[in-house]
Amino acid sequence: MKEAPYKSASFICYFCVIWNRLTIRFTAKTLEAILNALVAHYGWKELGERIRINCFISDPSIKSSLKFLRKTPWARKKVEDLYVSTPSLFVQL
Repeated sequence: MKEAPYKSASFICYFCVIWNRLTIRFTAKTLEAILNALVAHYGWKELGERIRINCFISDPSIKSSLKFLRKTPWARKKVEDLYVSTPSLFVQL
C-alpha cells in the first residue's frame, strides 16, 4: 500500500517552505528586519559563505546590502529562502 503523497516528509517540508514564504509576504516583515535577523544570527562572514553575494563579503553593511537586494530579485529570494529555512529565526514572527 502506497503512502499518501501529503504524508511524505518531503511534501511536508516543501509545504512548510511555501507557507513560510507566504507568511513573510503577508506579515509585512520588512527586508531590513529579515536582514538584521540573519546578520545577528549568522554574522556577515557566515552569511557571505552561505549566500555568495559581494555585498555580504566585501565591506558589508545593512544599507549597501538593502540597496542591492531591493534591485535584485534573485538575491532577495536567496535571502528570504535562508530566513525561511532557519527555524530559530522564523519562529520570531
